[in-house]
Amino acid sequence: MRDNRPNRRTAALGSAGALVAATLIAGAVAAPTASADAGATTGTDRAAAGARHGQDREARGVAIAAARAAHQGIDWQDCPADWGLEKPIQCGWVTVPLDYAKPYGKQIEIAVDRIGNTGTRAERQGALVYNPGGPGGSGLRFPRRVTTKAPVWQNVAKAYDFVGFDPRGVGKSAPISCVDPQEFVKAPKLDPVPDSEADKLAQRKLAREYAEGCYERSAAMLPHMTTPNTARDLDVIRAALGERKLNFLGVSYGTYLGAVYGTLFPGHVRRMITDSVVNPSREKIWYQANLDQDVAFETRWQDWQDWVARNDATFHLGTTRAEVQAKWLQLRATAKKEPIGGVVGPAELTGFFQSAPYYDSAWVSVATVFSKYVAGDTQALVDAAAPDLGDTAGNAAAENGNAVYTAVECADAKWPTSWERWDRDNTRLHRDHPFLTWSNAWMNLPCATWPVKQRTPVDVRTGKGLPPVLIVQAERDAATPYGGALELHKRFKGSRLITERDAGSHGVTGLANSCINERVDAYLLTGKLDAGDVTCAPHATPKP
Repeated sequence: MRDNRPNRRTAALGSAGALVAATLIAGAVAAPTASADAGATTGTDRAAAGARHGQDREARGVAIAAARAAHQGIDWQDCPADWGLEKPIQCGWVTVPLDYAKPYGKQIEIAVDRIGNTGTRAERQGALVYNPGGPGGSGLRFPRRVTTKAPVWQNVAKAYDFVGFDPRGVGKSAPISCVDPQEFVKAPKLDPVPDSEADKLAQRKLAREYAEGCYERSAAMLPHMTTPNTARDLDVIRAALGERKLNFLGVSYGTYLGAVYGTLFPGHVRRMITDSVVNPSREKIWYQANLDQDVAFETRWQDWQDWVARNDATFHLGTTRAEVQAKWLQLRATAKKEPIGGVVGPAELTGFFQSAPYYDSAWVSVATVFSKYVAGDTQALVDAAAPDLGDTAGNAAAENGNAVYTAVECADAKWPTSWERWDRDNTRLHRDHPFLTWSNAWMNLPCATWPVKQRTPVDVRTGKGLPPVLIVQAERDAATPYGGALELHKRFKGSRLITERDAGSHGVTGLANSCINERVDAYLLTGKLDAGDVTCAPHATPKP
């Protein structure tokens, strides 16, 4: 589940010369070995052999593309004015194959940007490449953490160039689309919580039409919109930067991108931080991962309600969680009966209010809007929750982000095609976890009728040469539940886990918490890790 509110998208680490293809191939994941059983060849055997052949071709394709990129480098220029990236940030392009099995076939351009390290030449340790998550998030604003002097990152900025990129399909990088952006943001949308079988049929029709729209508008890109391909792009970017090994910071979905990269290219990793971790188990990607989110969102939604109740003197929404929930249900029922301001129905309310369980930083603003509404200020809620149809660029970005989210999750793994299973699983979950369950289900349902081949997820695990990875996770994270960090920790041998206990904000490394900040700095600057896992006290609770 991504933060998919229209126009309010926020939610996953020494220079070298040209790299020879053989070196790059050696860094890719080894193909599975043939079975020792010399018996008759089965259909499964043939399928496995075909998969191995495909992996070999893609590994060779990455090697070719990376060697080419290392030779060409990046022609850094001032960023285009409409990108909103001030000097001294520079922008450029890296060319990658659309299909790595055909490295000399159709090429696409990946938009990248950078800001040089703020320290001396002697202090410089290379590039730190960032992915903010999604799938569908743009990383191009990462260098602005330097220009805006974000305090948490000042020490690391002395040593590293900060490099961002738009993944394939996103923003400036061969963007895909599934529906006209103005249609995408129109409101009010159908209430995500169905009252009848007719309501479910209407949502199923919309999901099927959305999948068809993706194919109609973006058919050439869809088969190649996968996390492994984005990981391959990341390796080509590494080579284009002139980096022998990659330093990577991935947040949310960016952690899964990092996990796949670390599996495919273990010997190409120098340092990697995964922050707010997607569970990389094949059994979780992606259907079960979304069901797990529904449970975690309910828990964090209740954490926010408890906080609102403790601050009733400010918000006047109730002194207990039950009282706050009653006001939420009343608001929802009002919007269902007649959309607030003509545009804010239950779907728009969920889109706005879900930022509270996502991020502590939204607790005050969401509670304030809610409080104003209860006190009679309807306009504050409309301004916060309704789409801005006049924001053409923002609406296009929102539609594109949703298209990439859908395309990657649908293509990465095989999804259930049986509506009976979707209905059973989400009906069961909704009983005790009603805040987000059906909303999340409808968002992902296009994957049940996805029009291109769905892959088998990468088997994430430690490979030869993978250095210790630093994993950072809040214990009560809603978008990426804590079990994901434990699973990646188990799969990446030698990794270290920092747990922020009794906290649940999504994206931990950017928050002010000295216990975490100092360890992130030490790892990136010196490679130092604690002897064992670490549990940190939570960052400061928001104050009204």
